[in-house]
Amino acid sequence: MFGLRIKYLSFFFVLISILSFFNVVYSYYLNLYLNLNTYYVSLVTSLTIALIFYKFERIQLKTTIFDKILTVFFGYILIPIVLSLPFYFSIYNLTFLDAFFEAISGFTSTGFTIFDNIKHVDQSLILWRSSIQWIGGLYFLFSIIYLIDIYDESFKKSLTNYLSFNSSEILKQSAKIFLLYCGITFFLFIVLNLMSIRAFDSLNLAFTIISSGGFLPSNELSNILKNNTQIIIFSLLLLFSYFSIFFSYNLLFIKKKSMNFFYEDLHLIFYYLIIVLIFFLFFTFNNNFSINLLSLSSSMSNIGFSLDTNQSKLNFIYLILVIIGGSFFSTSSGLRFIKIYSLFKYSINQILSFSRPKKIFMNKLLFTKINFDFKEINKYFLTVLIFILSLFILTTLLSLSQIDFESAFKLSILTLMNTVNSNAYGLADFEFYNLHYFTKYCLILFMIIGRIELLTVLIIGKKFLFKD
Repeated sequence: MFGLRIKYLSFFFVLISILSFFNVVYSYYLNLYLNLNTYYVSLVTSLTIALIFYKFERIQLKTTIFDKILTVFFGYILIPIVLSLPFYFSIYNLTFLDAFFEAISGFTSTGFTIFDNIKHVDQSLILWRSSIQWIGGLYFLFSIIYLIDIYDESFKKSLTNYLSFNSSEILKQSAKIFLLYCGITFFLFIVLNLMSIRAFDSLNLAFTIISSGGFLPSNELSNILKNNTQIIIFSLLLLFSYFSIFFSYNLLFIKKKSMNFFYEDLHLIFYYLIIVLIFFLFFTFNNNFSINLLSLSSSMSNIGFSLDTNQSKLNFIYLILVIIGGSFFSTSSGLRFIKIYSLFKYSINQILSFSRPKKIFMNKLLFTKINFDFKEINKYFLTVLIFILSLFILTTLLSLSQIDFESAFKLSILTLMNTVNSNAYGLADFEFYNLHYFTKYCLILFMIIGRIELLTVLIIGKKFLFKD
């Protein structure tokens, strides 16, 4: 029996019960009784599981990294099952698979939806969809800390100066993440309200932005953003899920600021500014630049929003930005810019070393004294390799499901990168409700694979395929 650390998961079931209670209060306050009983079901179920997991975990002297990975993966299965209960018991007659698909899509911050018309969905259920994203984004950030040992030393140094990342340090950083996550959510809600967006939409969008999710409280974003000022400010707010969750904290509270804490975000700032400049000079075409800025920020932060404007000429570029992704300690997905940059620089240095063998080429990141070694490059290369392999497998499976190859390829990228389909990628009209059940299961599996970080897939495969 695998040593699952179920006590770790109990915290998130407590959060589900709290959000279920809020939905009950919200439903009573606005007289929304259609789906009221479903939140009682999720409240009782989540509280029961939380108590069982907290009280009855078998004590282990040592937990392996493999056990931790399985715990996180188990959470991505079990937590959405509980989150799917309000969908399943709602008045909309959803099958359990459709309800689970909606919950997984929200919890992994992907944003694929089986609802064709959000206007016909009860407001409390719309708020529940956004709450699922919020919990999923927090779960992802906690999981990064929980699985910190599989990542590079440079990533650890960007988080802490401690040589060992023990349990007390994990607890400290997790508490910091929770407070920052809640604080930034509240800040986003206030700013969106100041932009003359109604409170209900502001709350849902705040949950979506901080979690890098894709659910909207309306059918079209253009129903919410009415002018260029709103579009530009909203585009900048999307960057909160692009930069590290610790970026604002480090700027404000660290007295002796070390470049180790900022090196990734500095790279991301220059990367973002260069891309924005290129788009402004060469890719505006006939569109208002604010429309492209929104799609640009949304793609780089792996949210995927765009306005209902034809952007077919830029579909491929936006998909490339989605693949690259944002910060390691953010809720965005992607391969991560710093990994792509490091792999590119190392490859260039290796090529140049053959032409100029007497010259020394340093594999050092800009703005810092951190060097990346060969072991880290191997990890980056394996991550890219696993992504290509996963992309090929999922595209093949979707093509066999009678989805045309172009749509299958785009949808595979968005699934693995946990980014919602929209006009920016030419998939705004794609319908998930009518997909075959096998296709939905494939998308569910690969949404989870994309969220647990591709490197963990290799560790799981190694455990099952190779003996120690």
